[in-house]
Amino acid sequence: MSVNKVALVTGASSGIGADAALRLKDAGYTVYGAARRVERMSSLQKAGVKPIALDVTDETSIRTVVDAIVGDSGRIDVLVNNAGYGSYGSIEDVPLDEARAQIEVNLFGLARLTQLVLPHMRAQRSGTVINISSMGGKLVTPLGGWYHASKYAVEALSDALRIETAQFGIHIVVVEPGSIRTEWGSIAAQKLKQTSGNGAYSSLADGVATTLAASSEPGARNTSGPEVVGKAIVKIARARRPRTRYRVGFGAAPVMLLRWLLPDRAFDAIIRRAFNI
Repeated sequence: MSVNKVALVTGASSGIGADAALRLKDAGYTVYGAARRVERMSSLQKAGVKPIALDVTDETSIRTVVDAIVGDSGRIDVLVNNAGYGSYGSIEDVPLDEARAQIEVNLFGLARLTQLVLPHMRAQRSGTVINISSMGGKLVTPLGGWYHASKYAVEALSDALRIETAQFGIHIVVVEPGSIRTEWGSIAAQKLKQTSGNGAYSSLADGVATTLAASSEPGARNTSGPEVVGKAIVKIARARRPRTRYRVGFGAAPVMLLRWLLPDRAFDAIIRRAFNI
């Protein structure tokens, strides 16, 4: 007897999460789209995705979501940890409370949800956890230090999880998108201007903010649409033995290759030129 597989996608109210939720639904999964702003998921609901409120920084919210899905569907086969944001600003300027909030959402929220889903995957001896990292989990751009720190940590956590959970038939996969055309860039740009738009780093902040905001514009050059990530997520979910990492979207593979090949200062020079530093 075939089993109706169940997927939980966080950050599903827009961008990558919304696209992935729709594609998983079209692929035959029962899909729960989770986000803080449930009202933004009406179109997903009309398409058959089940919207569910989730704040990844709130323990009660996380437990409620996992309990509700298991109570309703009896299982969770795919967890897509996509919720996150980019807190930009110089390391000197960013208040440590904001730095902690960045790590709380991008790392600890992902980790806690995974902790609560894993027992159910272990019980069924199968499951796939897809952690949305970034090419920014392997290299850095100026004024994104705290964001990159959170994504580097996601990479390390995923590597350890992969080894620990393989014995239970669970796959841990990292997706490392390049420049993706979503509202993420405009939100990060706004945060950057608020944090470092005045003072010692203001000229650098202006240039970086312009680049970030441009990536959110419709038809933006040097970006890929969220569908490239959504397609990769479906491919991973359906694979019997997925790869451990998928690099998708504009710039991801070539830029990370350069980072691997070049000495630190040579790569730093490329980044400085890219941002006119």
